[in-house]
Amino acid sequence: MPEPIFLGVNIDHIATLRQARRAPEPDPVHAAAMAERGGADGITVHIRSDRRHINERDLEILAATVKSHLNVEMASTPEMLDIAKRYGPDNVTLVPERPEELTTEGGLDVAADPQRLADQIAALKDAGMTTAIFLDPDLKQIEAAAGLEVHQIEINTAAYSDACETRQAAAIEEQRLIVADVARAAAAVGLRVAAGHGLTYRNVGAVVRMAEIEELNIGHNIVARAVFVGLERAVREMKELLARPL
Repeated sequence: MPEPIFLGVNIDHIATLRQARRAPEPDPVHAAAMAERGGADGITVHIRSDRRHINERDLEILAATVKSHLNVEMASTPEMLDIAKRYGPDNVTLVPERPEELTTEGGLDVAADPQRLADQIAALKDAGMTTAIFLDPDLKQIEAAAGLEVHQIEINTAAYSDACETRQAAAIEEQRLIVADVARAAAAVGLRVAAGHGLTYRNVGAVVRMAEIEELNIGHNIVARAVFVGLERAVREMKELLARPL
């Protein structure tokens, strides 16, 4: 039987709820443990420059307690690289960041300054971490990423997810094909392929069928489901959807 896709559960929205009242609960550290009990293969968090949800306290404890795999998303800035080196997650995913955005709105432009990214990736690898880059589904970005010694790319599935919300078959198929083509191109140059952004229980099936994609990072929809059924069950239900078809 084919291996199921690796599920990274993003717990940022647990921290967002905590910060809404500046209260101790809900604690993202507890959420990480519950997600792992539900079958999560890894935990993903995004520490932002404004610390709007995840903070250094969270990273310190998560780095010491996550038993599966800790992936930290962050901007490619000196401040964030120092934080990565201080807490030593398993993987760092470099993402773009704008203060006014509610969530990450697009992929990193690798072609804009590849040497700076190459230096940052090398520094993280020297510190014992694997690295990933969050990219829009654009073949030019894959070509640029292929020149870096990065372990993985993560394809931004926002356009596909938005198309699914329109329920227009042509638009959904167009965006699905774009993601599939980029996944194949990335795998062909030796990059491990992940995907994420806006994926839900309703739309994840088509992505699961893309053989080149090995990992999905999903947060909001799992946390939304968890409000009604609990986090362990919500993770378990998503994990079941990631089983590869025979």
